[in-house]
Amino acid sequence: MSRASSAIERLLDIMARLRAPDGCPWDLEQSLETLRPYLLEETYEVLEAIDGGDPAAHREELGDLLLQIVFQARLREEAGSFSFADVADAISDKLVSRHPHVFGEAKVKDAAEVLTQWAALKREEKRKKGGGLSALEGVPRELPSLARADRLTEKASRVGFDWPDAAGARAKVTEELGELDEAIASGRAAEIEAELGDTLFALANLARKLGVAPEEALRGTVGRFISRFSHIEAVLAARGVAPGAASLAEMDRLWDEAKGLEDQAKSPGSPQ
Repeated sequence: MSRASSAIERLLDIMARLRAPDGCPWDLEQSLETLRPYLLEETYEVLEAIDGGDPAAHREELGDLLLQIVFQARLREEAGSFSFADVADAISDKLVSRHPHVFGEAKVKDAAEVLTQWAALKREEKRKKGGGLSALEGVPRELPSLARADRLTEKASRVGFDWPDAAGARAKVTEELGELDEAIASGRAAEIEAELGDTLFALANLARKLGVAPEEALRGTVGRFISRFSHIEAVLAARGVAPGAASLAEMDRLWDEAKGLEDQAKSPGSPQ
């Protein structure tokens, strides 16, 4: 048995022991519904570990995420639905069937053609199961809205519903901003919300055309906002001034100072 196989067997045995009648009271109380927030939390912690660039932290967070998969599979096994082995076999079968250019005789010229082939095979699989009627199927409702907009427009693009280049998508952003301005001028909350949503959707589509994941772009901006605002708080605290007591002009100056420090850190030859 390989090290990977034995490690998985050990993890599955531990999970079974925790769920045994004389196992852990907390683990015995869990259900698919109670585990939902942990699955999301662990997923985002994996992303945070990737951003942090620490392999040890990444390994740990991947383990925490794997636990959630093993836990849910165990609950399904206890209910007689499927086991972890069924999960592994299913994804293995899917990978083989959707890579006929690797495991079969199909030919592809580049990564874009691989994606087109993948989408076609996926639609055919869904059609055989009674679905697959829409090119937009398969995008989870639970995705963050920017990520969902990105995936939906990407799926639509695979059947030709797309701007030929980024210029068209950029022009659409300008159009939507104009409609948002009109809605703001009207003062009608429902219209403002709708037009703001259209603008965000257009920006997500532009991001896709530029090869940028909008959710990740916003995550980066949020991280920079936190870093810069923390700089403002730290400097003011060192002066004995609460943020609410400082003027907007002073906080703007410290914000620019924080941006300057970021630029220095990114400059070639800057001290690490």
